Amino acid sequence: MEFIKPGINIDFMGKWKIGFILSIILILISIGSLIVHKGPNYGIDFAGGTLIQVKFSESIPIDKIRDGLTNVGLKDASIQKFGHDIDHEYLIRTIRSEMSGSGLSQSITEAVKASTGITPEIRRIEMVGPQVGEDLRNKALLAIFYTLLFITIYISARFENKFLISGVIAGSIMTVVYFLSVFNVGITVLIAAALVVSLLVFWIFKFKYAIGAIIALIHDVTITIGIFSILNLDFSLPVIAALLTIIGYSLNDTIIIFDRIRENLKGSNPTDSLPILFNRSINETLSRTILTSGTTLIVVLALYFLGGEIIHNFAFAMLVGIAVGTYSSIFIASPIVLFGEKK
Repeated sequence: MEFIKPGINIDFMGKWKIGFILSIILILISIGSLIVHKGPNYGIDFAGGTLIQVKFSESIPIDKIRDGLTNVGLKDASIQKFGHDIDHEYLIRTIRSEMSGSGLSQSITEAVKASTGITPEIRRIEMVGPQVGEDLRNKALLAIFYTLLFITIYISARFENKFLISGVIAGSIMTVVYFLSVFNVGITVLIAAALVVSLLVFWIFKFKYAIGAIIALIHDVTITIGIFSILNLDFSLPVIAALLTIIGYSLNDTIIIFDRIRENLKGSNPTDSLPILFNRSINETLSRTILTSGTTLIVVLALYFLGGEIIHNFAFAMLVGIAVGTYSSIFIASPIVLFGEKK
């Protein structure tokens, strides 16, 4: 089945400047939001503390719930509605994590009952110590970084037959990053610096396909995290899982286009210009791209609207990532390879 009629000829490469400008604006907004908010809004998984989900038989003013929490020393706890209004559920977050689950549950139940007149049902309690949260955060960042480097090895081996060189470079960078992380060097700064160094080294060795893919993936992850920061959504382990899924999805889309570009370059005439060949390659895979993205979006939309609040942020990250990833495969990764081919 072809969604796009054969012979379509959209000048994607002629619009690369528009794509780059749009991406730069989105990335700057994302980074600006992260700076203003001092990073993502880390959930309990990464920030540490305690999360309690409570349910009432009827709607209760948040102020009354807070009055009860104040009586048990949780005056600074944040309270927000959870799920739909008819569910009458609330999330209580506090940085405290020293109490036992049963003791905390009983204290909150009694205190909130006294302030509201209704006995709450404790649906869920999650506790993470601050040190554990920081450790999880660092490991999540390293997981994303190592994933990008392994992707570099794969892309270089598949499209440029430079498996050995890319493997040595990626392995060296991984070793240095791991060694420095052991000595408590800031993970965020360390990974950012390592990515910059990696891209410079890959550019020197002319890993044009790898550079295109990696920059596109960094673009996708940055914008997705930025949107979470702008909307002040919880950044938790399920979101990390979504980011890794986005990386895989976006890479798959990019590889399909790269494959067609490589085939068309091999069978091209000397008179064919590179922009025309790249446009032809993207147009030939456009039907597949739209169908794949469209069907995936339908599933993720079902998760978003029907999957419940627990999976809400995961599904939202996937929605953003699929849209941004499809866009970056065409307007970011492909033009970068084009620039590399021209050199």
